[in-house]
Amino acid sequence: MMSIFSRIYQKYCRTFFRLTHSYSFKSLGKGASLVKPYRVDGGNGISIGEKTFFQRGVWLYCKGIDSLDATLAVGRGCIFGYNNHITSVRYVCIGDNVLTANNVYISDNLHEYEDITVPIMHQPTRFKRSVMVGDGAWIGENVSIIGASVGKNSVIGANSVVTRDIPDYCVAVGAPAVVIRQFDLQQQKWVDKKNIDTTVVQSGSAHN
Repeated sequence: MMSIFSRIYQKYCRTFFRLTHSYSFKSLGKGASLVKPYRVDGGNGISIGEKTFFQRGVWLYCKGIDSLDATLAVGRGCIFGYNNHITSVRYVCIGDNVLTANNVYISDNLHEYEDITVPIMHQPTRFKRSVMVGDGAWIGENVSIIGASVGKNSVIGANSVVTRDIPDYCVAVGAPAVVIRQFDLQQQKWVDKKNIDTTVVQSGSAHN
């Protein structure tokens, strides 16, 4: 159990971070903090909610392309693991109370690659699709989410690559990630893949 001194110290660190770094962001909620070392590019487009915590090694990137502004919005009470990388060239929104493991990559874009006469590193960045991660989701170790959304209270298993939307209350694994379990609200129980209606669509519970 955390000692009272540890709690006081953590509260002090978060308060000090907000007082000294709030100018670096569009908005920074009370008790939000990033542990050094970290990197922030385009902080004027980044909003972070109250009591959201980023472990060491996070890189937050928010810079628009094609003369359009970018938004990176993170909700309240989130905890992000070590070495997370979140990048937005248009729109990435993460809901409240989202938990991630280490080495998670979340992005709404990718590199062009079609011109075989030009190295990919010299080809432009291309917006793929807006990303929304719903409230209460859990993103496992080494997961990549690229131009797709994850529903409310859904679980993405370790080492998965999410390229298609995952509905609410699901467990998804693999590369590309597929749903293997989903909570059936009518039956009030979890059902496995063979009983899942594949026409179900995500409700879009993540918010600004």
